[in-house]
Amino acid sequence: MAEVGNMGLPAKLLARGITDMVRISDARMSGTAYGTVVLHVCPEAAVGGPLALVRDGDWIELDVEARRLHLEVNDAELVRRRAQWAAPEPAFKSGYQSLYVEHVMQASEGADFDFLIGCRGHGVPRESH
Repeated sequence: MAEVGNMGLPAKLLARGITDMVRISDARMSGTAYGTVVLHVCPEAAVGGPLALVRDGDWIELDVEARRLHLEVNDAELVRRRAQWAAPEPAFKSGYQSLYVEHVMQASEGADFDFLIGCRGHGVPRESH
């Protein structure tokens, strides 16, 4: 996924004078973005997380205070979408990027290599990002 901060707003919205919109992503970010962004959504779409099931026109409820995102799609439709979902083919079969895809844990678990957990003398706190 592209760096979320570099995702421009649709021309259709800019023409209407809208200069910001909530962007929701499972991507990591360097900190150079602008606007309203919800990051590190997990599990990631690439492993079948909820973002993999979102379609154009779906409504997503964002409750910042409760730290909650809710995809406003009924359960039967989500089951149908899940059945049609297939994991993407990995872009790399070797090297660092392959190692990253295979071994870096989800953001909620610290986004660290799974094989490093426990070897540094302390755990990864829940709020590590």
